[in-house]
Amino acid sequence: MNVPSGTSTRDLDGHAWSAFTSASSDEAFCSAWLTLQCAIIPGVLAGLLLLRDKLGQSYVPAAVWPDSRRDLAYLTGAAERTLAERRGTVLGLDPGDTERIPSGTVHVGYPVETDAEVMGAVVLDLRTRPEPELQAVLRQLLWGAGWLEALLRKRQIARDAAVLERASIALDLVQAVQEHRNLGPAAMALVNELATLVKADRISLGVERNGKLELRAISRTAWFDRKSQLVETIENAMEEAIDQEAGVAWPVLPGPRGKVNVAQRDLAVRSGAAAVLTVPLVSGGRPMGALTLERNQGPEFDATSLMLCQVIAELLGPTLEIRLDGERWFAGRIVEKLAEWRDKLIGPRQPAIKLGAVLLLSAILFLVVAEGAFRVSARTFVEGAVQRAAVAPFDGYVRDAFVRAGDTVRQGEILATLDDRDLKLEQVKWETEKEQVARKYREALAKRDRAAYRVLAAQLSQAEAQLALIEEKLVRTQLVAPFDGVVVSGDLSQMLGAPVEKGKVLFELAPLDKYRVILTVDERDIAYVAGGQRGELALTGITGGTLPFVVKTVTSVSTAQEGRNFFRVEAQLENASARLRPGMEGVGKVSVDERPLIWIWTRNFVNWARISLWTWLP
Repeated sequence: MNVPSGTSTRDLDGHAWSAFTSASSDEAFCSAWLTLQCAIIPGVLAGLLLLRDKLGQSYVPAAVWPDSRRDLAYLTGAAERTLAERRGTVLGLDPGDTERIPSGTVHVGYPVETDAEVMGAVVLDLRTRPEPELQAVLRQLLWGAGWLEALLRKRQIARDAAVLERASIALDLVQAVQEHRNLGPAAMALVNELATLVKADRISLGVERNGKLELRAISRTAWFDRKSQLVETIENAMEEAIDQEAGVAWPVLPGPRGKVNVAQRDLAVRSGAAAVLTVPLVSGGRPMGALTLERNQGPEFDATSLMLCQVIAELLGPTLEIRLDGERWFAGRIVEKLAEWRDKLIGPRQPAIKLGAVLLLSAILFLVVAEGAFRVSARTFVEGAVQRAAVAPFDGYVRDAFVRAGDTVRQGEILATLDDRDLKLEQVKWETEKEQVARKYREALAKRDRAAYRVLAAQLSQAEAQLALIEEKLVRTQLVAPFDGVVVSGDLSQMLGAPVEKGKVLFELAPLDKYRVILTVDERDIAYVAGGQRGELALTGITGGTLPFVVKTVTSVSTAQEGRNFFRVEAQLENASARLRPGMEGVGKVSVDERPLIWIWTRNFVNWARISLWTWLP
């Protein structure tokens, strides 16, 4: 607001209040406010009001007093200090300020804040005055800043309302698109609905497919010739916006930097449109199509229209791409995903993906080049090198049982006894029989009855043989350990008094100093195992270390387990642990040779793939 020369203070005050109350724009309001403050505060030489720009990145002059053409750059020092300290400041009172501020004047600044955020500052160039009067100036600016705060809040409310309106429009369009599964109907619903909302005469939608832009829908048009000149011109306008990754308009929108809009202008000339706007459709951070809006008459597209269309494009881009993917063949989707990953790898963004790719390639290269020990793993159990069975020597009954499976025994220790009562009765019988025959034999000798004593001699030998047999059976009623070892199987403690048949295995024993290792090797790995190879055994019952062994025999005996065949491989321990017991189980690994790590880790899968491929191929 420029002040006419010769205006009195009262007239200036009246003019300022009149302009302030009737301001029709933010610029007029700020100018009238600053003029009013300068009129109320006496001795003001110049005034400057700074407010944040629309982008919120810097402070720009919102009003200058008394003449808007006057250069007030000398007040920027006070403004910067006020903005930095976020409080009222006075420059010119300290002796050090005399170099920047002329004598007899002071610079008074006061911040403009909303919600504890500095939005600007007002700086006045005043004649020097006492400190109480300077305090009054700061109070006046404090009271006056409330009007600016109301203006800024009004601006924010207007911006919020615009955002809500854009969000409402965008949600309506999202709902319209979500009602259709296929891209064609969804695109047509989008352009028709958007044309009504933004009052556009024609809206076109195109998508990229196989690296080429293709027009898919035109508002209020059921069919169009894809090879026509107009369609080609629209596609050129879309490609122009996609190449710049920004919205492009004709006529040009005001902005910090110009954009190439040759294709937009050509479209306007060819179609007779007064205004053209094209925005890219974005999905996953990259353009996947574009929207082109045309108006034959009416207002040109402004920054608000551009922002609305950009919001719609960012919201609906992923939805449209999902429907576009639904039209592709499976192979096409794979190619698209590969191209997407290629762009992420060679593009300027996504450093984490690039780092991950480098690490993955390094790991694969390491696995291909590096070699490691190739070992065949197999389920393993330990058994005694020799196993001796304690069997029932004759039909009888169990009398006592002194050991059971797992007990350690010494050579000659009694394992169990059989009932000997019948044998002793039979022994008494044959002893009596022997005495009777012996007496008769002596009588026959005395009578010199040669025929009789020969018969009696045979009967006496029979009795002696029966006694010897019974005595042997009595000895064998005690089952004794043939050597120092451990009872592998057998428990008669629950069978006392039970009958046993001759030859029935009652106990199995194994020595404690001689063992052999049995490995059950998968048929897929048996070809790699040979005699003489070394390996290590880890047992479940002996933790904290491994036991070395040497493969002795690869047998041809196989057993089926869990749907696969396993071959029996025998090995010998090199150093037997004192805690080792027959029957222990664990995992054994046979060292074969050195192979590439990637071959070691993928051989089972490769072999499976070969068999499967051979099975299915004709």
